[in-house]
Parts: sequence; structure tokens; C-alpha cells
Amino acid sequence: MEQDLKAKIDHACRTAEDFTKLYYESLDKRRYLISRMYMDTATLIWNGNGVTGKETIQKFWTDLPPSEHTVHTLDAQPITGPEVANQLTFLVKIGGQVKYDEKNSKSFNQTFLITAIGDKWKIVSDCFRAQELLDNNTS
Repeated sequence: MEQDLKAKIDHACRTAEDFTKLYYESLDKRRYLISRMYMDTATLIWNGNGVTGKETIQKFWTDLPPSEHTVHTLDAQPITGPEVANQLTFLVKIGGQVKYDEKNSKSFNQTFLITAIGDKWKIVSDCFRAQELLDNNTS
């Protein structure tokens, strides 16, 4: 593997671990600060509902009941190509469990596109999907 690409992949994985820890701590314990993690023009798609702009995203998250997220899987990769050649950008994929209020936990998947703005990581795009079990009983 090309050494430069391996270094980018390693950097993406380390960054994703730190980012994910900060993100879910903020979402579960300091939700009123979550907009700081998004770019001004960020997009959130939550179970098929889309909102754009960090202030609208802040209101969306604040309107949801309190949550507790547990991360089970994490993957990250650098996004390379001419359109992002000068901007450090990573795709981060998370799988885990979420519990709202005192309800039963549900599995979820979340995918982020994050980019470096100065020395901070900002969310460009955030896609959250609660997972429902498929009924495999076919007649």
C-alpha cells in the first residue's frame, strides 16, 4: 500500500475515534452545544427527515428527548480526489445502540462527512438511521 495513503487512513481512524467520543458525549450530555460541531451550511438527515444549517440542526436535536448512545462499530476513511485535494475530509461510519428517555434501545447507523476547518473538525453532512429488524418470515 502506498505509504502516504496508509498514513491518511491511520489519521482518519485516530480522528474518527476522538471525534466520535466528543460527538456522542456532546449529544447525550451537552446537547445545547452540538451546533458547534457542524459547519454553518451542514445537512442532517435523521430517519429520512432533512434539515440544513447548524442553527436548524441545533433546534432539531434539542427538540428530541434525552438520549444515551453506545457505539459498537466505527470505521473511517479519507476522502481523496480532485474536489477535496486541498481540504482534509473523512467519511466516518458508526453503528451502535441508542436509548431515548426510558424507552427500549434501538440499533442505529450514523454516517458523517467531516472536514478540517483550521484545527477543528466540522460536520459537513450527518445521516442518522434507526435500524428496524426485518421480518424474514415469508409465506
